[in-house]
Amino acid sequence: MLIQLEKDIAANTKADIINQIKALKYKVTEVTTQRAHYLVGIGKAEVDLRAIGQLPGIRDIHQVSDDYQLVSRKWRVRPTVLDLGDGVHIGEGSLSLVAGPCSIESEEQMEKIMQHLLDNNVRLMRGGVFKPRSSPYSFRGLGMEGLKQFHQMARERGIKVVTEVMQVSQVEEMHDYVDVFQVGARNTQNFNLLDALGGVDKPVLIKRGISGTIEELLSSAEYVFSGGNEKLILCERGIRTFETASRNTLDLNAVPILKEKTHLPVVVDPSHGIGIRDYVAPMALAAVMAGADGILYEAHEKPEEAASDGQQTLNFDESSRLIQNLRRVYELRKELV
Repeated sequence: MLIQLEKDIAANTKADIINQIKALKYKVTEVTTQRAHYLVGIGKAEVDLRAIGQLPGIRDIHQVSDDYQLVSRKWRVRPTVLDLGDGVHIGEGSLSLVAGPCSIESEEQMEKIMQHLLDNNVRLMRGGVFKPRSSPYSFRGLGMEGLKQFHQMARERGIKVVTEVMQVSQVEEMHDYVDVFQVGARNTQNFNLLDALGGVDKPVLIKRGISGTIEELLSSAEYVFSGGNEKLILCERGIRTFETASRNTLDLNAVPILKEKTHLPVVVDPSHGIGIRDYVAPMALAAVMAGADGILYEAHEKPEEAASDGQQTLNFDESSRLIQNLRRVYELRKELV
């Protein structure tokens, strides 16, 4: 059961509602976000929603059978659209493009990539400053100093910063230098980190776990939402299967399924999804036709010299062609729907 309370509800009125729900043997959790105040009721007893919905202080009430109630589309039919400011939006009604290197390497590198994005009217840049690497001897990013420089250069050019946070202790120090916190596949079920991100007032992009199910991805988003942050984006980035012909198996089935199950924006990362440069573009185009609200991919002036993931990174010419084709395909999708 999901109840949205009136904005200025009195404390005693709210207490009366909670007591009546508990009397039905339901466990009640209060959730206060940037936008609203909710009560999430978990229980098995049959409930007359009309009787409860008539109680003073209740704005709306829904019976949601999913374990992930707050992110479910069963109660919020209208899709969530996130406003990042300066005319940048993520969600249904537009195609968001997020491009940049796997790792932030230098000021010169950032300057070239940002100019490439501006030349193609792309306002969101991805780039890791803390890099989770399988080998301890691989390049692991420039850390906070790199992020501060990334943020400053992006601000001067009107670009929004999307970067990965890896642990709870980084959330506070990164906060002022990030527009979108990214939770990587390795941290999708790092519930301490998800709880911490529930307390920030900035969008959080959650990638699907390497072997994670769609339900598990939605449950991860529920953690952040229930912590108070409903500015969420879900990302399909490929899963590990028995197939060895590509780095991962990009599960484009997930896109229409997620769009049906949740009101949150859904984006796709074809770079990690397939891991082979020649196939990134066709998978990105397929993702748009599948209904994705955005594409997140890796670009670098010279991928062969990239500090990480060069084998799945597009050069600037390939990136420019992809951007043009993504926008064409998106226009075609709108005509076909």
